[in-house]
Amino acid sequence: MTTAAAHAPAPEARSAPPALGRRRTNLVFTTIVLGMLLAALDQTIVSTALPTIVADLGGGGHMAWVVTAYLLAETVSTVLVGKFGDLFGRKIIFQVSAAVFVGGSILAGASTSMLMLVVARAVQGVGGGGLMVTAMALIADVIPLRERGKYQGALGAVFGVTTVVGPTLGGLFTDHASWRWCFYVNIPIAIVMVAMAARTIPVVRAAVRPLIDYLGIVLVALGASGLVLGLEWGGNEYAWGSAVIIGLFAGSVVLLAAFVIVELRAREPMLPMHLFRNPVFTICSVLSFIVGFAMLGAMTYLPTYLQFVDGVSATMSGVRTLPMVAGLLGTSMLSGVVVSRTGRYRVFPIIGTGVMALGLYLMSTMGADTGVWLESLYMFVLGLGIGLAMQVLTIAVQNTVNYHELGSATSGVTFFRTLGSSFGTAVFGTLYSNRLDPNLKAALAKSPGVPPEAAASPQALHRLPNAQARPVIDAYADTVNHVFQWVVPVALAGFLVAWFLKEVPLRDSARAAAGDLGEGFAAPDSTDSDQQLERAVARVMRKAEGPVSLEVLAASGSPITPGQAWALGQIHWRTRIHGETSLAAVARAHRMPEEVLEPIFTRVVSAGYARHEGGRLVPTEAGRTEIDRLIVAWRGWLDDRLEGWTAEDPEDRARLARALDNMAARLLDEDSSHRERTAV
Repeated sequence: MTTAAAHAPAPEARSAPPALGRRRTNLVFTTIVLGMLLAALDQTIVSTALPTIVADLGGGGHMAWVVTAYLLAETVSTVLVGKFGDLFGRKIIFQVSAAVFVGGSILAGASTSMLMLVVARAVQGVGGGGLMVTAMALIADVIPLRERGKYQGALGAVFGVTTVVGPTLGGLFTDHASWRWCFYVNIPIAIVMVAMAARTIPVVRAAVRPLIDYLGIVLVALGASGLVLGLEWGGNEYAWGSAVIIGLFAGSVVLLAAFVIVELRAREPMLPMHLFRNPVFTICSVLSFIVGFAMLGAMTYLPTYLQFVDGVSATMSGVRTLPMVAGLLGTSMLSGVVVSRTGRYRVFPIIGTGVMALGLYLMSTMGADTGVWLESLYMFVLGLGIGLAMQVLTIAVQNTVNYHELGSATSGVTFFRTLGSSFGTAVFGTLYSNRLDPNLKAALAKSPGVPPEAAASPQALHRLPNAQARPVIDAYADTVNHVFQWVVPVALAGFLVAWFLKEVPLRDSARAAAGDLGEGFAAPDSTDSDQQLERAVARVMRKAEGPVSLEVLAASGSPITPGQAWALGQIHWRTRIHGETSLAAVARAHRMPEEVLEPIFTRVVSAGYARHEGGRLVPTEAGRTEIDRLIVAWRGWLDDRLEGWTAEDPEDRARLARALDNMAARLLDEDSSHRERTAV
């Protein structure tokens, strides 16, 4: 790096982050976690309540839409909200998303029909998607770079927690209060969250106006919704060969084809089409779709099976799905640790999809006479497969794309997983509805004394004498078995696709990320590649052996001490970012008395690296020389650990260089002063 480059104006892509104390940082993080928790929880909390909701509101054929409407709206919202956060500031977008989410929750809790509930769930999805993606972006705004990896890993792991507690919590509300409290519970939590956000989250806004691919977002939303609607209505509301279903499918194909054309021409596309030239991205996207398809589809309909066939309560149906969740979390963590240590990932999707197919097949054999332990074993096997397959897909993609495409590629894999969840829930629902109606008619014909209302309520069904209830119970068991049988080929297709996944040696940054549970669950994330790059740097720094600042100082060949390097860095970067600096400004930023910091700054001035000018501290020519050495060392340290991220063409190399300059500024500015002050 040249001296001129080192002293060029500070990057203006994003305003400088505020320096927050530990207490306020933790309050901000708690606020962000509450937002992520609410949004993630509403993906799974309704699964155990669905049988009771259908019994109250009717419209069993639309049951899948209670889940699908949320997922589709969330998918579209995550794309838009990330850009809106750059336009208007993420704090205000976070608060608006919370308000929309609360509005949807109130509407859902007050629903008097299935259609009203589906609309309310879509509103919730808009707010939930905004909360998720803004939460991830806020971490990048307010958490120091060197600490960001652990915070974002914890935030992503919230998805794992909600997978465990969501169904059980929904069952508790359904059994002991009302299914409506699955939605009303969001209101007091969201009010507290909005109040905390107003007091704790600082205002940070991007200086550059982003380009938003509105047309692409609308086209993919309409195309995906048309496909899901066709799958939901086909054979249920309308015959498969009807004009409505054919029209929906044909219209969706046209819309999605138009989406591809628009993305090929857009300046900043929602999903860059050239990513599909990367075979790793293509294979991982397909596998993400299949994993999402199987996971959420199974989690949505398993509680229905357990309540109708086994006769357990809504709460216990959530508890009884825990073996699947335990298998999922266990193999997610195990595969992450193994990949982190060995750098090899290809085997996990292959084994995972194979085990997933086996688990789905085993679950298709369950019936009223299947014991609890055997059912738990089958669920556990399915969970093992899903966990093995899902953890490494995001890591594999991040490992193979150029740095400037990292945000788009990461969000693309997440997009396909969410889309797979939507399609899986819809297909499960169609298979379920198309099979259940004739099965129930046949069962009720065998048990003429059973009222149709009893067949729609698990509680009423199991209050009947066994002789009357058994045909209806068998009808539900056969229906769910039919669903799982038809999904086995989808998992087998994933098994075949997984063999085409290439094994590419993992970069240090990707290997460091592999052990983070949050990566496997892939919470909707920002498409900002600079933020993704900073996350990778944070992971590498977290995994580094020994103090990074001392390693960089040694590599620079500079004669200055660690304390002088810290003080000189404060003078240089604060002057570059804020225009000037002083001892008082540095002391305020680090919440320390000036008297504590004064000796080290005096030594820097005495050594000729800085001088006083009217109360300001200004680096001298000798000081700038040492700063140049440190910047070059930072660049070298980062380049060594981000190997393979530099793109082939000069323009991309220049973009990476600018990003590294910006991160070096933040790293020096944020560097914890407790190590350096030991030299004072």
